[in-house]
Amino acid sequence: MEKKNFMIIDDDEDDRYFFEEVVSKMSSSMEFMGANGCNEAMELLRITEQLPHFIFLDINMPCVGGRECLKQLKKDARLKQIPVIMYSTAFSEESIKEFQKLGASSYLLKPTDVHKLPAQITEVINHIERS
Repeated sequence: MEKKNFMIIDDDEDDRYFFEEVVSKMSSSMEFMGANGCNEAMELLRITEQLPHFIFLDINMPCVGGRECLKQLKKDARLKQIPVIMYSTAFSEESIKEFQKLGASSYLLKPTDVHKLPAQITEVINHIERS
């Protein structure tokens, strides 16, 4: 498997931790970068040499929410091609359509059982890569 770099942008430290744990156990060819919110993510993305292959973006964050962060990511010429997966506890059909219009590649419901997360990540990544 080719090396994959993941980023999660989430203000919840526990959610970032569990996501990192899951990604690190999925494969040794996966790397992880976490950011506490949009502002930290944009700073990290500006200075990193190896951009992530996929960004998982929480919707509900203080200061800069997921919707606005998605807009910032898609406006940046260096970042706009990175698939962004919206990541939240709930989605409506309207919000899914809105995020797609703004440039999101997919969405992923935060699981209540962290053991389901590896399969969910694999499914969404495979879907994006087939598209």
